[in-house]
Amino acid sequence: MTGIIAYCRPGFESDCAAEIQDKAAHLGSYGYCQTKQQQGYVVYRCAAEEAEHLAKKLLLQELIFTRQFIAILAEVKDLPSQDRVSALQLGLLDLAIEENFAGIKPAGSLRVETPDTNVGKELSKFCRKFTVPLRQGLRQIGWMTAKESDRRPTLHAFFISNSEVVIGFSYSFNQSPWLMGIPRLRMPSDAPSRSTLKLDEAFQVFVPAHEREERISSGMNAVDLGAAPGGWTYQLVRRGMMVQAVDNGPMAEALMDTGQVKHIKEDGFKYRPKKKNVTWLVCDMVEKPARVGELMTDWLLQEDCKEAIFNLKLPMKRRYAAVAEYLQHIKETLQEHGRGKFELQAKQLYHDREEITVHIRWL
Repeated sequence: MTGIIAYCRPGFESDCAAEIQDKAAHLGSYGYCQTKQQQGYVVYRCAAEEAEHLAKKLLLQELIFTRQFIAILAEVKDLPSQDRVSALQLGLLDLAIEENFAGIKPAGSLRVETPDTNVGKELSKFCRKFTVPLRQGLRQIGWMTAKESDRRPTLHAFFISNSEVVIGFSYSFNQSPWLMGIPRLRMPSDAPSRSTLKLDEAFQVFVPAHEREERISSGMNAVDLGAAPGGWTYQLVRRGMMVQAVDNGPMAEALMDTGQVKHIKEDGFKYRPKKKNVTWLVCDMVEKPARVGELMTDWLLQEDCKEAIFNLKLPMKRRYAAVAEYLQHIKETLQEHGRGKFELQAKQLYHDREEITVHIRWL
């Protein structure tokens, strides 16, 4: 192992690298990043034992700009176009002789992946076809269990090109549940805007599947600040919630016809609910991130909601440093003036652009 590879949104490699470098240093790992603009991933080089340590201790859920990361086992270049499986088998057999991978093999599952780029999209069809024969080949040499197991590490074959692949692994307790770290969501035909996918993804990323029935359920009260035309309201309505949609702009008629939406024509920065019975506060207003962060923090401090999901627009430069500053200010304010423990998560979601999505809730 010679480091880790972090998958990220193309164009945000420097932000991903800055975050990995910062978090790794806090864990006592000192290495360097290799990046190239628009390649959709970052390589962090470090000693082999540090890579395995990071695979366990560098928590994916605490990383903002990383969708998935893997510890590198082998980097194979000049992969033959014929019988790639045999070439990878030989490479891994040689690797097993040189190193001790008792804690890693046999792996419980396999993911064949690519960067989220145009080149990666061209490779995706090949990767889908290659997954089954590669899985069979890995089982033949003892690198995978006979049956899928979520209790064992996952092997990743990360194809950079037709002839270059990185073999790595992630631990089942510290990985994205989705291939390439990307949830594949279908755009609802009746949703008012594509922004609806942001909140749909946020619910899936921030709320564990086994908790969704309790935390996102029919009959809850929700507030959507800056709601028009209703992309985020749509996701609340489809989950059976009663929604106060706050915006001076018009809402989609279909949402109003559900009887679940009350349109409040008011400035989202001034509105407050009359009753303390709001479970979810959501906000996707185009405004300075510091101002949005202060508004969300105040709603939580005043106990006007239990959980909040909101977007923070990113600056043009030093995005990781700016985001870290915004989030630290929110944490310190909640710690100083709040009523107890809270959970704060932030992620640049697949459906985000020049922004990150933040989730906060009282525990």
